Amino acid sequence: MTAAGPPQPTAPPEAAVAEPRRRLHPLSPVLHGAKSIAVVVAALSWQTLSQVGLERFALVVLVIAVAVVVFSIFGWLTTGYQVVGRELRITDGVVWRRNRAIPLERLQAVELRRPLLAQLTGLAELRLEVIGGGKTEAPLAYLTVREAAALRQRLLALAGRTAQAQPTDQLETAAAPIAPALERALLRVRNRDLVVSQLLTPQAFFLPVGVAFVVLQFVMEGSWTFVGIASTVTAMAGVLLQPVRRVLQDWDFRLARDPEGRLVVRYGLLETRSQVVPLNRVQAVGATWPLLWRGQGWLHLRLDVAGYAGEGGGDSKRSDRLLPVGEFATARGLVWEVLPGVDLAALATSPPPRRARWLNPLALRSIGVGLTPEVLVTRWGLLTREMHLVPYARLQSVRVVQGPLQRRLGLATVYADTARGRSGQAKDRDLAEAYALAAELAVRARRARTPEPTP
Repeated sequence: MTAAGPPQPTAPPEAAVAEPRRRLHPLSPVLHGAKSIAVVVAALSWQTLSQVGLERFALVVLVIAVAVVVFSIFGWLTTGYQVVGRELRITDGVVWRRNRAIPLERLQAVELRRPLLAQLTGLAELRLEVIGGGKTEAPLAYLTVREAAALRQRLLALAGRTAQAQPTDQLETAAAPIAPALERALLRVRNRDLVVSQLLTPQAFFLPVGVAFVVLQFVMEGSWTFVGIASTVTAMAGVLLQPVRRVLQDWDFRLARDPEGRLVVRYGLLETRSQVVPLNRVQAVGATWPLLWRGQGWLHLRLDVAGYAGEGGGDSKRSDRLLPVGEFATARGLVWEVLPGVDLAALATSPPPRRARWLNPLALRSIGVGLTPEVLVTRWGLLTREMHLVPYARLQSVRVVQGPLQRRLGLATVYADTARGRSGQAKDRDLAEAYALAAELAVRARRARTPEPTP
């Protein structure tokens, strides 16, 4: 009879295997330093150049450049990342060291970006989007394109966004380029249509007026001062900035579906972007008909995607762009792809009561709300027409709000909130209808989120 030994510890089903800490690409300090140097040089005015002379100005720029590069090298030496179990751990910081652990269960998407300098050097950066993030989490800049693509695929797989995760040891020994997954192309926007659409904007129409004003000012005064030239150039740049930025951002816009059914979005000229959008994170679809586009029969579509954090607000980040510009038939097909069963050409809405004309004297007929078996439909706008489609399963809350004038007229507005905030609004409805609509939306939201019983 043999004595039983001590019980052997059993490994957990998912052991947290610590990988070696990896550094970013050695050219990362150069690219970070180049961006900082450009900002510093732009901050030094022409007046400084005229005061200190060209040689001293160049010496100052050289000293600043060396300091920036040295600081960037120290930052590169202290920056690293590793995957431990189902966590991505990132260490960075020179003066203040930071250690961040990102649970991959919270990961929503990983965006692969290639700014202009990264394109010239064959590098890319990864940006992580997590649930509840107020901003893009932990950008990894920079990696080679192959390393960035492999790391993105692996992180998405560990987060449960793809079918299979790549083993740890294959990242060290992978020498052949990763074969791209089979994708089904959905759309490619013509660059000509993109440029023409931005010419049909108020900024482009006001540009000749600005040029005529500059010419008139020059003829009347005969000469210009430095302040006059600077203010004029600044004003002209402000007018042209938004259309030019839209063209550069959406250049060569392509849309596809990967084997897992997700949307794959690629776009950009000076900065190329590749994004993967899981359809279960889409909170709403918005359609917009600008006034100057209606003659061409154009509109644009956008997505409200949970987990994508904005950058500085406004239009700085177009991760939610579905169709920059296109015809109605194209938009109809894309809406059917994103929201199966929803036909953009068969969405009926009802207008508010006639007494709402006191609040909307011109745009009363353009306001409406409708319920389909799949989505809540709301529309509004006079010059620029808007329509929002909100799936019932994405509703987080429903609110009935009354303003002072609405109380006197017996009206109210129903707000349908999703994870991205206010997505749909039924404006100026009869008070009894508003409460009935809110109750119906709550019922449909619960029904849409309740899984069907299996037979």
